[in-house]
Amino acid sequence: MSDGLNMSRRIRRTPYTDRVEAAGVRGFSVVNHMLLPKAFQPTVEQDYWHLRTHAQIWDVSCQRQVDISGPDAARLVQWMTPRNIGGAKPGDCLYVPIIDADAGLINDPVLLKLAEDHFWLSIADSDVLLYAKGLAIGAGMDVRVTEPDVSPLAVQGPKAVDLMADLFGAAIRDLGFFKFGWFDFQSTKQLIARSGYSRQGGYEIYLNGGSLGSALWDAVWQAGQPYNITPGCPNLIERIEGGLFSYGNEMTRDNNPLEIGLGKFCTLDGSIDYIGSQALRRIATEGIRRDIRGVTFDGGPCPTCSSPWPVMVGALKVGQITSGIWSPRLKTNVGLSLIDTGYDDIGQPVTVHSRDGLARVGQITSLPM
Repeated sequence: MSDGLNMSRRIRRTPYTDRVEAAGVRGFSVVNHMLLPKAFQPTVEQDYWHLRTHAQIWDVSCQRQVDISGPDAARLVQWMTPRNIGGAKPGDCLYVPIIDADAGLINDPVLLKLAEDHFWLSIADSDVLLYAKGLAIGAGMDVRVTEPDVSPLAVQGPKAVDLMADLFGAAIRDLGFFKFGWFDFQSTKQLIARSGYSRQGGYEIYLNGGSLGSALWDAVWQAGQPYNITPGCPNLIERIEGGLFSYGNEMTRDNNPLEIGLGKFCTLDGSIDYIGSQALRRIATEGIRRDIRGVTFDGGPCPTCSSPWPVMVGALKVGQITSGIWSPRLKTNVGLSLIDTGYDDIGQPVTVHSRDGLARVGQITSLPM
């Protein structure tokens, strides 16, 4: 396997990397300075259909945890996000945009509330650990901010529930979406959440203790045999169709949560204190200038979208495709794009200029597709 990476200690292996390599991984990406498998099947279409039909095991250890604990833990977490976390209870998972003083998106993690004074932020690809440490030190907060030895392993797909019930017991069926519980594994208690980076359903096992990585992979793999389990990874087709955004692609610090469709996770009435609150309220008052949308476009299967493609209405650029690929289910190309307001109505005709030189006729669509 040629991964195209110059492997070194700066790129961290995961507790599952040995098993991933043995399973025939075809390449890696790097997220949070850690390996993320990017392909196993010969084509992304094969992986897509399997994910929609069976069960897959994903090494998503790169979703690192920022562990925040201590008397000021809740205060620090609330200071980082415009979402009101006051009503969260231990056992809850919350999607929480994190913003800077200008309301720019720093990350979009999942918050797990372990106790009233203890939280994990399960982060996308940016150094939230350093941001949280800096805020805590600067404000003199009584809080501890660390990266624990916690490495998520996801089980995704429509057969994931039956697989996980076979392995961890029937009680896991009752776990609500975006809730977590504690389950036994080899004389340890492990946190398992009903969540994942797909629309097909499943779980994420937040393995605490990397030394158990191979044993956990093997246990899931064995339990998955009746369910046609394969190794997998986040699938681009399924992600775009499902309207699941990727930090660094659909959103960066140049974007605010309102234009990314995250307004429902933002408190704008002044009832909570968070960094960027004034900037976000100003944006809400003035109105956003662009909005996240789906785009479908023809011209046959498009090439890899390694850099943004212009989205045009006539001679006017109104947006850019940040992620795009052919959908074998919808029989068209699908993409995600920030579109200028005034041109973001569903059904708006557009032209997408892909990197192969084609001008592809398309239209704005809602999400998920």
